[in-house]
Amino acid sequence: MIPQIYFDYVRGGPPEGLVPVLNHNQMDLRGLAALSTRILSLLSDAENLGQDALEVFGVSRICEKRGEHTRARNLYEKSIASFLPSETDRVARRSLARLAKRQGDFDVACELWKTALGNSRHGYDAYEQLAMYYEHKAREPEQALQIVQQALDELSHAIQVGDIAPGPYREIKARFDRRMERLKRKNGRPLLANLMTRAQA
Repeated sequence: MIPQIYFDYVRGGPPEGLVPVLNHNQMDLRGLAALSTRILSLLSDAENLGQDALEVFGVSRICEKRGEHTRARNLYEKSIASFLPSETDRVARRSLARLAKRQGDFDVACELWKTALGNSRHGYDAYEQLAMYYEHKAREPEQALQIVQQALDELSHAIQVGDIAPGPYREIKARFDRRMERLKRKNGRPLLANLMTRAQA
């Protein structure tokens, strides 16, 4: 209603209608000042001042964007330990896994990915991250192949029972089909090499 009150005043209306508007703006400015003070306090010492899990999670995201990855990781861990709402918890775990991967801590990253597996965007991302880890880091293409097959089985079940829309289903399935095809080719090369060696012997 504020624009209408203002335009009524500009067109010659009584000024009394502006009083609650000014009071409202005054409350906004005070609230913004208090919020800014709280954010600055948390940024300076969230490890000790952050008591609310959502506050700590918010500071974690700010730290990650600022490139303070070690601090962000510690704060993500603290927020998760303090019991976040389920959707925020999933986001925090995904972010924590990403930072752990970036820092080469694949034990932590893999554990987080394994707990995230399932029929959701985060779940399929976790399948993909695990498959990439086993293929490129652990050098276990057979294990990567199993992970991709699990993802495809999950997708197949989800589309059968109507738990995923056709559009996302096709997009995600195409990704895993490509990875499956490449892994099968990669897994076939050692076998082919062995067969050729035996034939030459």
